[in-house]
Amino acid sequence: VRLFKALGDDTRLQILGLIATSGVEELCVCDIESHFDLSQPTISHHLRILKEAEILTAERRGTWVYYALNRGVLRLLDEFRGLLAR
Repeated sequence: VRLFKALGDDTRLQILGLIATSGVEELCVCDIESHFDLSQPTISHHLRILKEAEILTAERRGTWVYYALNRGVLRLLDEFRGLLAR
């Protein structure tokens, strides 16, 4: 349920799309923030929800945090899609 609640927000879906299509394994929070006309605390809130739902992983490097898609969750979503296709 937590996974689907996290995916039930347009901004969070846009963040996921940005990371998934960025062409790199991970994105710095500064790069994510620059794509949105939202405040830093709002972006951080959305990233926290995605991280708590284990959709994203996060790694702190100095003052910046880098976010990447959790490949395990992608496999779960693929399995769920398969169940719906039956």
